[in-house]
Amino acid sequence: MKLFAAAAAALLVTTGAYAADLPTKKAPVVAPVAFSPWDFEVGAQVTTDYLFRGITQSNHAPSVWAHGELRYNFNDMFQLYAGVSGESIKLSNVVPSPSMELDGYGGARLTLGNFGLDVGGIYYGYPNTNTGIPGFTVPAASNPFSPVPISWFELYAKPSYNVTDWLSIGANFFYTPSYLNTGAHGEYLSATAKVTLPYGFAVSGEVGHQWLGTTNAIWLAPVAFLASNAGFTPGKLPSYTYYNVGASYTYKFVTLDIRYHGTSLSKAAASQFTGNANAGPNLAFPGQTLSTYGRSAIVGTLSFALTGKDLK
Repeated sequence: MKLFAAAAAALLVTTGAYAADLPTKKAPVVAPVAFSPWDFEVGAQVTTDYLFRGITQSNHAPSVWAHGELRYNFNDMFQLYAGVSGESIKLSNVVPSPSMELDGYGGARLTLGNFGLDVGGIYYGYPNTNTGIPGFTVPAASNPFSPVPISWFELYAKPSYNVTDWLSIGANFFYTPSYLNTGAHGEYLSATAKVTLPYGFAVSGEVGHQWLGTTNAIWLAPVAFLASNAGFTPGKLPSYTYYNVGASYTYKFVTLDIRYHGTSLSKAAASQFTGNANAGPNLAFPGQTLSTYGRSAIVGTLSFALTGKDLK
């Protein structure tokens, strides 16, 4: 029995040794997913009226937009970006208008918890600006003629804060030393709020004010200016308040937005501001013209935006 027990013990020991010596099948090595700091966004939209701070850029007609943006993410908190956009426009019925606005922009975005900050600059380009009459009276984008091209730029800062999961607030500040390349400085400040609702719905609004200075002398033909814009300081562009409120519905990367826009501009001030007299003369003030370019409007917009992450 002792001999048998010893043999059995030896068998167990040697069996365990052989099992330990057997090769094991290793799990395949999974390659780590490469992280790319680069991202992009492309998008397009069609709107029933292209409004820029309440002033129509499409003569109250539909407009088509498209944009592309390249992004570089240093981390989850800091991003650099640059992009271009194009919009169809119609600034006047008097003479052929530039058919397109071509913009370039760039900046940086910072996110710290619920706080966000977007700072940068944007260049508004108007190819083929009509410059047929030097010293034409009114300095604005909807002028049929301009003494110089009206392309211009703004610097901006846009802070934002997510108060809750459903409420976000923000502000916008824009500055330019030469609004529409007229030499008149411009500052725009607004407050925004957005309430996110279930099922992709949201409501949002903005209230802001546009301050504008006095144009360069090249924009003034004093006799014509005083005759067509009686009651206004020559060269002084009118400052005004702008506001909008609306609702939107988003499904995946497509958004439908219905929004009411309004300004504090009178028809006379809108004519002096834009150079468009589509509402005719002001019978109550001979020599003064009227324009509907700053009138209130309900605008519908259908848009989509797709990022590189959406394709993964």
